[in-house]
Amino acid sequence: MINSMSAIVQNLKVLMIKYPVVRGMVSYSCIWPTSSLIQQTIEGKTWDNYDWWRVLRFSLYGGFFVAPTLYSWIKVSSAMWPQTTLGTAVTKAAVETISYTPAAMTCFYFIMSLLELKTIGEAAAEVGKKFWPTFKIGGIVWPIVATVNFYLIPERNRVPFISVCSLIWTCFLAYMKHLQHHQIDEEGNFPLISQ
Repeated sequence: MINSMSAIVQNLKVLMIKYPVVRGMVSYSCIWPTSSLIQQTIEGKTWDNYDWWRVLRFSLYGGFFVAPTLYSWIKVSSAMWPQTTLGTAVTKAAVETISYTPAAMTCFYFIMSLLELKTIGEAAAEVGKKFWPTFKIGGIVWPIVATVNFYLIPERNRVPFISVCSLIWTCFLAYMKHLQHHQIDEEGNFPLISQ
């Protein structure tokens, strides 16, 4: 039993080294549900009443959607701008902010709503209501994080670095996802603490 577990762990290590996207998938499969648990704890839930289906949805979405798309974006951007100068990092961050970030936020609300078994119309309505308030915050946070990632972090560690940064961001996304439509006003503002 111990030998077989050791062999499984060893094979997983080899797989994660050989295929960095797998490393990102494993990271995001852990980090995203952890963020959901943190947000639910802040919400007042405990071990006895956590929404474990919500945790599972975050794990599936983080591991099977976010990690591969983020890995692909980082590979494409590194091929397009291979230098690691500050100017290149700022350019990558700007392009990410106007291309990857809006798509990622749209997919988050839409796909997570579908995972909740909402209709396509309900999923689209959630995107419409929550996209702009989320993007306003993301437009401040992610250009800074992306610039640091592209300028200071070696390429092989960029997905894990972003994984760690996304722990806090995903807590915010979990909070936003949990808000009901009526808790976001017409200007796209939201309460910092829901009533």
